[in-house]
Amino acid sequence: MLGRVNRVLIAIAGLVLLALGGSVLAIGLGAPAPSWWPHDGRHDVLLDEAERTRWQGEGWWWPVVLAVLAVLVLLCLWWLVAVVRRRRPAEVLVDTGDGEGAVLRGRALERAVAEEASRLDGVARAHVLLAGRRTAPSARVRLLLEPHVDPGTALHALTTGALAHARDSTGLAALPAEVRLHGVRHRAERVS
Repeated sequence: MLGRVNRVLIAIAGLVLLALGGSVLAIGLGAPAPSWWPHDGRHDVLLDEAERTRWQGEGWWWPVVLAVLAVLVLLCLWWLVAVVRRRRPAEVLVDTGDGEGAVLRGRALERAVAEEASRLDGVARAHVLLAGRRTAPSARVRLLLEPHVDPGTALHALTTGALAHARDSTGLAALPAEVRLHGVRHRAERVS
């Protein structure tokens, strides 16, 4: 969801900047100004002396300018944190059954599921990433299958094997998974 919002905001900002920059460039090169353009011609400056000093004497002007700039800075910082934030849980909360609980490193669980999945019949390689929260993780699994393997059989073996064992051993009620299956591509070899 956040990735879509990020792409939409970047696209909108890019289109606005492209429209304004293109308009300034076109007018500077002698094109007629569009109807919404606030200036008259090619040699008109963007902000003349009257426009720059128009609100300077008002008491509310500088607090409003500073407040708008502060809100813009906070929005940009929030956006940066949302983009840079880790999407993988560093640890998974394991229910030990005694009311306490323990934590398991997320990478250790990823490695264990990947090793068990790579031992399945016909799986050349497995790669697992955890996502979500530490109390409700989800898995992203990528399997590289040998040509002779039925994808449905490999998927069933994964869900009833490695993913079920991970769910049961961590005490999770559910471990949703997104599984991507790819076939191994062998290079053609010349036989003489």
